[in-house]
Amino acid sequence: MFLTQLTWECLLHLFSFLDKDSRQSLSLTCRRLREVYLDPALWPLLNFHSPSELKRDNYVLGPALRHLSVCWHSSRVKVCNIEDWMKTSFQRDLCSKHQGVVSSFLARVCQSCPNLLSLTLSGCGHIEDHDVVQVLQSCTRLRSLQLENCVHITDSTLHAVVTHGRSLRKVCVDFCRNVTEAGLRVVREQRPSVQLSAERSAGMIPDSQPQEKQPIRRALQKVLLFF
Repeated sequence: MFLTQLTWECLLHLFSFLDKDSRQSLSLTCRRLREVYLDPALWPLLNFHSPSELKRDNYVLGPALRHLSVCWHSSRVKVCNIEDWMKTSFQRDLCSKHQGVVSSFLARVCQSCPNLLSLTLSGCGHIEDHDVVQVLQSCTRLRSLQLENCVHITDSTLHAVVTHGRSLRKVCVDFCRNVTEAGLRVVREQRPSVQLSAERSAGMIPDSQPQEKQPIRRALQKVLLFF
């Protein structure tokens, strides 16, 4: 018996044991296996380990997706977490290569995956509040939202949790330094049923661009002009 003579259910089961790259390679061998590869039922779970993986055409987004994680653990994550006004030109160049990758991917998830149950984003330093808010508005069945080391996430996301996250049972904003105790209090008071975690978040120093100091020379000139 040839592989392609197996039933559709058997082929889906065999594909489920393969990683994304192996699934894609096998799908290129014949039309039937390609159709199995494109079946949304094969993709209820997606795990990515860097933004570059999001650019590969080796996965399928569809209504069957239930659990999604993008967890990036790399030295480059530290560069992404540096305040924008403190980055060198070299650091800005590094960030520009993946700056909008995760945001664009989440926009596709909002369009294709309305039944998403859990979302985990770790080390995604370039995502912003509106990216997460869009997910909460589009994926109304979301039960778990875990954000870790996402520097641009602020209290706006927590307010969206209260407004749009009706199905949420667990929210994590660990090491998100621009989240404040006031934002956490809103969630605790208005959504007491939500299991909230904010390790090293509200106690961290939030970003605040220092005000540009007036050069001393210019100040002296104004003083002399006044007198």
